[in-house]
Amino acid sequence: MVSAAEQMAANTSWAALGKATDLRNRILFTLGLLIVYRLGTFIPVPGIDGTALREFMEEAATGLGGILSMFTGGALGRMGIFALGIMPYISASIIVQLLTSMVPSLEQLKKEGEQGRKKINQYTRYGTVLLATFQAYGLAVSLEAGDLVTDPGLFFRAACVITLVGGTMFLMWLGEQITARGIGNGISLIIFVGIIAEVPAALAQFLSQGRSGAISPAVIIGVILMVVVTIAFVVFMERALRKIHIQYPRRQVGMKMQEGQTSHLPVKVNPSGVIPAIFASSMLLLPTTIGTFSGQQTGPIMSTILAYFGPGQPLYLAFFAVMIVFFAYFYTFNVAFKPDDVAENLKNQNGFVPGIRPGKKTSEYLEYVVNRVLVLGSGYLALVCLMPEILRAELSIPFYFGGTSVLIVVSVTMDTIQQVQSHLLAHQYEGLIQKSQLRGKGKKRTKRGPARR
Repeated sequence: MVSAAEQMAANTSWAALGKATDLRNRILFTLGLLIVYRLGTFIPVPGIDGTALREFMEEAATGLGGILSMFTGGALGRMGIFALGIMPYISASIIVQLLTSMVPSLEQLKKEGEQGRKKINQYTRYGTVLLATFQAYGLAVSLEAGDLVTDPGLFFRAACVITLVGGTMFLMWLGEQITARGIGNGISLIIFVGIIAEVPAALAQFLSQGRSGAISPAVIIGVILMVVVTIAFVVFMERALRKIHIQYPRRQVGMKMQEGQTSHLPVKVNPSGVIPAIFASSMLLLPTTIGTFSGQQTGPIMSTILAYFGPGQPLYLAFFAVMIVFFAYFYTFNVAFKPDDVAENLKNQNGFVPGIRPGKKTSEYLEYVVNRVLVLGSGYLALVCLMPEILRAELSIPFYFGGTSVLIVVSVTMDTIQQVQSHLLAHQYEGLIQKSQLRGKGKKRTKRGPARR
């Protein structure tokens, strides 16, 4: 039976957006900050030779032009002040989350409520500064080694590090402001805009290859169909749930006895989201990026690694799949879904799974269910990420048509639409409450005189 809230959510129309003033202001605020981000990608770091940089980036497109360029929205190719993008903050936050689940002191800090959360956020910011400084210095050294700087030296390195680290911290602040005062998750929206902004250029490059005869029209149509099918498949799998039946016993409230209630514990088929794909892609691009920085000084060991672990190679694809499956299980059980914590919460709320004893037995049952669900979830992630990689290596498809970018775009779009619908639903509730209050005020009680006898 459909609840009243679900019926109201189904009847919510987008025409109500014009009446929801708070939601409209949030959307405009979000768009304004995203425009600021896009403008910052075109402001170059001082001391860069623009012509030499474009030639270098065309040659280094395999390593640096991959996932890092995707996350920076093209700022890396232009060497803008946001060239590092938001990736250092994402890496630092993921590392802190993993440490929180493994280090007892950090786990205890997480349980302290708001103060503990602020402390963990502070550690994340410190980690962001360290990672951004390390990456910015490595990028400055590589720019000098590639003769891409007009005036190399200590002053350029210091200016480059300060500019890039400041740009990353500004992006982190933008993301937090969007999350708090805008609509959607700010960090995810920054990545989303970076990908979407580069899609037209990648699509034009892809179609130009078809006009020149490098790619046949049949392949172009097949790739477009593949992207559409992949998007539909990702939407279906991201919304797929495994519902675990939960029973609550009868309880007495005052003088009344309330009947037992039933509910469901939803377990997503892919609880870890796009984190496994991002981690695996970053690890696989590391050897290629190091080789790009090293130039002609690559040793025999690194040359062998680059030969066997290059994009499209069998070992590359096999290692990619293994890393995706590993991170899917690791991130789910350590961050996204902890069976012990869920079982403890159910026990505290007097809830139980029918036929399963509360406590340890419930935790073991939840772990068993999530393990089986993750077989499908991790396989889905590996399939979505590997199939475009194979086609991209064989057909020279731009990176933005890859599985990781499709996962990010679809997931962020679905999450943002859900938040907009939630705001519209809340606005509809407020309107119903105001109408009921006005009707209550409009009804005036009339005093009746004494009846005639």
